[in-house]
Formats: sequence, C-alpha cells, structure tokens
Amino acid sequence: MQHARRTIAHALVPALVATLALAGCQAGVPDLEPGRTPSATVEEPASPTPTADPTPEETSAPPEPAPSETPVPETPTPAPPQSTPPPAAEPAPEATPEPPAEPAELARGATGERVVALQQRLADLGYFIGAPDGDFGGGTQQAVWALQKAAGLSRDGVVGPATQAALDQGVTPQPRSGSGKVVEIDLDRQLLLAVEDGRVVTVINASSGNGESYEAKGRTYRAGTPRGTFQVGRQVNGNHSSSLELGDMWRPKFFTGGIAVHGSGSIPPWPASHGCVRVANSAMNWLWDTWRADPGTTVLVY
Repeated sequence: MQHARRTIAHALVPALVATLALAGCQAGVPDLEPGRTPSATVEEPASPTPTADPTPEETSAPPEPAPSETPVPETPTPAPPQSTPPPAAEPAPEATPEPPAEPAELARGATGERVVALQQRLADLGYFIGAPDGDFGGGTQQAVWALQKAAGLSRDGVVGPATQAALDQGVTPQPRSGSGKVVEIDLDRQLLLAVEDGRVVTVINASSGNGESYEAKGRTYRAGTPRGTFQVGRQVNGNHSSSLELGDMWRPKFFTGGIAVHGSGSIPPWPASHGCVRVANSAMNWLWDTWRADPGTTVLVY
C-alpha cells in the first residue's frame, strides 16, 4: 500500500510542475486528492489533506498580506517648542520738528524781531539810529557801518559773526577831548563823535574829503579835509548850494573856510566828498535841533 502511494506521488510531481507553469506561478498550488490523475484543466481544489511532505517545488511564497481597511493613524510629529519672542521694542517718540534756523546774517532789507534787537542794541551803545521799527533800512545800515568802523571791521553793512561779536562786546570809539561840548571828526575811521566832557554821546557815520583833485570854475582843488581844532562859525538852517557849484548841502555848519559839516543823501562808508564832512540828513537835524552844536562849538579834526 505504501508503495502504491509513493508511486502516485512520483507521478504527480511532473504534472504539478506543468500546471504551475501554465498558471503563471500562482501565489500557491493546492494539493491533489489521493488517486486523482492531474489534467490540464485546473479545478477548484477541495479541502486538501496533505499526504506527503511537500517537495521543494511544491513550496510557494507566502501570500502578501491584504491591506487593512482600517487606516493606521499616523504618529503626529511633535511641533518644535516655540521660543518666547523677545518683547517688542517700544516705538521711539516722534521727534519734534525744529523750527527753521534763522539766517546767520542780517543785511539791508531784513525785517523782524532780530532787526528790532539789532536797532535797540545800536541805540543803547550810542550809535545814531532812529527808533527801532524792525526794518533794516538806510538808517540802520549807517549805524552798522559806524559800528564796523569803530571795531576796525570790513565796512560791508552786514551783521555777520564778527559784527555781531562787536555788537555783543559793546565796541564804541573813545574820544580825544576831555571837557566841554566837542564835535570830533575821526578821518581815519570816518566817524563823527558828539562828545560831552570826555564822554561820547552819539557816534555818526561820516564821509570826508577823498583826497583827489577836481576842477571847479576853472580852478583845480584838492578834495581834502583839514586836521586841527576849529569852531562852528557860519551856519545855514536849510538847503545850501555850493558856491563852487559842487551840489547842495543840508543845514551846513561851517568850521573853516568853505568846509562844513552838512547833511547829504549819499554817505558811503569811505571818503567821498570834496572836503566837507557828510552825515545823514537825519543826523544833521539831530546836531541842530537836539544836541545843538551852536556857533562857537569846538570842532576837533584828527
């Protein structure tokens, strides 16, 4: 009996190999029932009962496990620990806009409080100027020129750093006379000083003879202002025309020959006259009406 079984098993092996080749190497090969001859047609296997140890050829690869219908939950990746953000910087306070810087210089044509302060300072120091009005006009320019002359500065009529420093320092010219009422005329600095008992009362911008030669009525003259000590003599209370046809003089006070202190509409900061001493018309009115440089008043020219 056992011999018969071995014979059947040996006969089934080739048939089983052929069946696997035709089936395309199925996942598994069912065992054949005992006593059944294999055929080319593969039938659904019945519940097989293994009768012999499988040969290596009968062993098939284990079937792959079917995917599970129940999804496997993914293990969540832990989020990186959040670092504590640094505290936000407090916003810087908004800068208060600075007012526009005022110009460093003051010149003719300027207006405003700075001009008022300039005019008041000049008046306090004794420079001839009208009442402060905040308008840098011709009268203020005359006073600035006088200050620049007294300080030995460039005579440009502009209040820059150097002129402002002289103003702040209170620069004023010193008189040469020591007593009485004296009109002092400083030719080098082109200034007229009203002096009382050695004290300068008022400083006035002036323009004297330019030293050049000129022709008048067929004769040649030199435009010079003589130095020395004189006195006010003849005077004209009004407009006076030069006998040499050199122009008009406002309220002249003659102190030697035809040389006088008189008012004029042109008083540059340098010597420009034919020999007389020019001052502003308003300054000449002050010498007449306020200070009263009457005839006999000493005139010191140096």
